[in-house]
Formats: sequence, structure tokens, C-alpha cells
Amino acid sequence: MMLLRIALLSLWQARRRTAALGSAIAFVSALLVMMLGVSEGMNQSLIESSTTLASGHVNVAGFFKVTAGAAAPVVTKSKALTEVIRKAVPEATSIVPRGRGFAKVIGDRSSMLLGLTGITIDDDKGLAEVIRLKEGKLEDLRKPNSVLLFEDQAATLDVRVGDAVTLSAPTPRGTNNTLDVTVVAVARNVGMMSQFFVFVNGASLQRFYQLNDDTTGALQVYLPSSDLEVVKEVQGRLREALTAAGYQVLDDDPRAFFFKIENVNREGWTGQKLDITNWHDEVNFVAWTVDLMSALSFFLAIVLLAVIGVGIMIVMWISVRGRTREIGTLRAIGMQRTSVLAMFVAEGFLLGLISTLIGTVFGVVLAFVVTALRVPLPVEVQFVLLSERLIIIPTALWALRSLGFITAVVTAISIGPAFLAARMKPVSAMAHAG
Repeated sequence: MMLLRIALLSLWQARRRTAALGSAIAFVSALLVMMLGVSEGMNQSLIESSTTLASGHVNVAGFFKVTAGAAAPVVTKSKALTEVIRKAVPEATSIVPRGRGFAKVIGDRSSMLLGLTGITIDDDKGLAEVIRLKEGKLEDLRKPNSVLLFEDQAATLDVRVGDAVTLSAPTPRGTNNTLDVTVVAVARNVGMMSQFFVFVNGASLQRFYQLNDDTTGALQVYLPSSDLEVVKEVQGRLREALTAAGYQVLDDDPRAFFFKIENVNREGWTGQKLDITNWHDEVNFVAWTVDLMSALSFFLAIVLLAVIGVGIMIVMWISVRGRTREIGTLRAIGMQRTSVLAMFVAEGFLLGLISTLIGTVFGVVLAFVVTALRVPLPVEVQFVLLSERLIIIPTALWALRSLGFITAVVTAISIGPAFLAARMKPVSAMAHAG
């Protein structure tokens, strides 16, 4: 405790130097908290958009093959399957059937290959919480042969609400089919996710693929928690229950369904096989951006700390040289080398702890302020950050990790100068000071 008190007084005595070093450390701390907050915001946006646009927390989907080389992403006898899921996952808040497919969407001037999601708008209450309409009405998806596009898709196809587009795709029976649908709504982009999917009236999609009422694309199971560990436990439990009920289940493959079609087509079986996935599996083609942002945050913090660390070390070397007489006096009255070493390391620790704490608090407050301002993002940035506005969510866990990480680095940097101070001999130190 005495060493900490001496270290604190030493920092106070050199207030200008402490303020300069502390400001730099606090800046790095605030920046790291902000960037990790952006990463967490991306993760929350990804969960929200994926579990509304493309997936449930857990999905029971699969493929049906009329012949060995032609797989369709459909689930037959979905009503009986729903009952098995309800018994295996009693905590599920809802089980929503959604159509799935791929089609060429053809406008007057261009075309796009897009994923089709068939929905019954009255069953998809969460859709209205994520979708922000640019024009049209979400409720109009109740109409037969209706489709919702996102603004970039509408711009590429050069269509507006009221215009018609044509869907063209092979059916599960291997024949090509087309369907003229009317654009009833154009929604604002929801980051990268909205580049790949369009929403179609569910009954119309079933007719398009020539499916009966007991066939769907996937059964999306929604849970009280989005936590990936909880979701994976339910996923494993559901896999065991479906296998025990006599269903054939594909091996675990953590990818979106459209990445699996080619592999399934090469397999020599026919009939129905189920595929159990979670929300992260279905959006793994965009989930890497969240991991990249977290890695980039720590990389940038390490680079800045390396630059600042050189400055801290130089300043502490100078500090040791300027306090030679003080060190000599302390050694002359009996302070051991280990105590001198501990005193200077304590200075580095306190400098790092106080500065990082201030920076972390500032970063957290700034994050909440920026998020509350609902800062709109350019379209190019929306594509990366998976949201139309800047969302920064600093979690307590990441804030504590940032505080501990930067404090430990600053403390480690102070060890070198502390060794120099500890190695000084009392006579030589006092003679040098004189």
C-alpha cells in the first residue's frame, strides 16, 4: 500500500507528463471500446436481420430429391414434423413455416438471380420491426402474386411499386416454370443481408413450385434467447429427436442452404432428408464481417499502443534519470531493489489503470450518445455494418477486457525502466545527483 501511495504522489508531482501520457492511453481505450461496440452493434444487427429475413434461431429445413441428381430445398409433411418439433423444443416461442427457393427475377431492363422467401405476412410479426419501407405497404403481401423488393434490387431491375416482374425457376419435378408477380412494396436496404433475398406471398410461391399445402421450404423455430450456445444446445437436441422419430437427417454443415445444393445433388439418394441449422449457419457468408471488425479493433489498438508504448518507455527512462537522487536516497535508507522495482511498476500500473478507466468511461458514454443520435450511414457503409444507422453497443464484458488488456500492456512497458532504477547503487546514484 505504501508503494502505491508513493507511486500516486510521484504521478501527481509530474502532472504535465502524467496528463500527456494519460490522455494518449485514454484515447486508445476509448477508441477500442468504440470499435468493439461497433462490432457488437453489427452482431446484434446481424442477429436481428437474419432471424427476420432469412432464418429462425434454429431451422428444420432439408432437401427432397425426385431423382438422385435433382434436389429441391423443401420439407414434405410439414404439419407432422411441426408436432415433433413442439415436443422436442417446448420452450420455442413460435414455429413459422417459410418457403424457400431460387429464381431469376426479370424486370423490363435487367434481371437478377435472387433467393425467394415465401411468407404469410400475418404469421411474421417480427418482419415489420426490421423492415423500413421506402414505398408501398407491407400488408399488401397478403395479395396473391405479390413481391417485396429492397431498394437496390428495385433500382437494378428498374421497377417501382405497381410494376410487374417475372420469376423463372425449375420446380422440384424438374420442369421450368414462370410466374408474373407485382411489386407491392420496396424496402430500404438492411445491410448486406438485403442483397440476396426477396419476399413473396407464401401461397403464390407454393403454386409457383407446384407444392401442396403440407410442403414448405423450412420450419423456423424461434427461441427466447439468441445466444449461440443456447441455440446450438437446442439444435443438437432437435437433431437427436428427429433421428429418433425416424427422419433422415443430413450431417451437420454450417452453411446457408443454397451453398449445399451442389453437394446434395452429387449424393446418390432420393426422397427426403432434413437439415438442421441455426441462424449463424444461414448467414455465415456475411457473419465474417463481425469477426473481422473485432480482429481489426484489437489490431488497431495494438498498433496504437506500440506507438504510444515507445513514448511511455522513453518518458519513463527520462523520469528515472531525473529521479536518480531520490532513488539513491531511498536505497541508502534501506529500500531493497525489489521495492524500487515494484514502486516504478506501480507507477506504470496506476497510470494505465486510471487513464484506461477514464478512456473506457468516455468511450461508453460516447457510444450511447452516438447510438441515440441515430446517425444515418451511406449505402456503401450499410453494406458492411449491416445496418442503415450507426449502432454502437459497448458491453460490460468487452469494456472490462479492454480495461484489463491496456492496463496490462502499460504495466509491462514500465518494467524496463523499473529494472534500470532498481539496479542503481546508492553511492553511485547519490554521487551522480550531486
